[in-house]
Amino acid sequence: MSDPDKNRRFMARLMTYSFWLVLLAGLTFLFEGYLHQKEYPNQHLAETGENTTNEVLLKRNRYGHYVAPGQINGVPVVFLLDTGATSVSIPADVAKKLSLSPRGSSRVSTANGTITVANVVLERVSVGGLTLRNINAHINPFMEGEVILLGMSFMRHLEMLQKGDTLRLRL
Repeated sequence: MSDPDKNRRFMARLMTYSFWLVLLAGLTFLFEGYLHQKEYPNQHLAETGENTTNEVLLKRNRYGHYVAPGQINGVPVVFLLDTGATSVSIPADVAKKLSLSPRGSSRVSTANGTITVANVVLERVSVGGLTLRNINAHINPFMEGEVILLGMSFMRHLEMLQKGDTLRLRL
């Protein structure tokens, strides 16, 4: 014979555990969204697409970097602005996805030493409403991940003004 109180206690515990699991899952989902926003505060640039202004405002992420969505030859990518990089530096795996055709090679100095990279000219590079053409870049076979370093071959064409946690880029 079954004890009705035992069944009720079991159901009460089950409902309590279910409540806490659903609450924790919901909080995890919200917290992940919060962290994603802190890491990629400029994600709105991808949704707004290209606009007609000659200015873009970027917010610094929680690590102190300026990360922004953009495009290379019309394909969406993620850039990390790097004024210490001479040119745009693209990981080899990303270059394959972009179907980039190298034009020779060169030696470059990096934080990890001197390496050989493949040279490439990018037809069109965009960040927000800023679009530049024929930008020198290189394909770095030792770079990992999906993030492209947006170096001075792009940035030197822009006026840059940093104030607080905001960077203003202007053509």
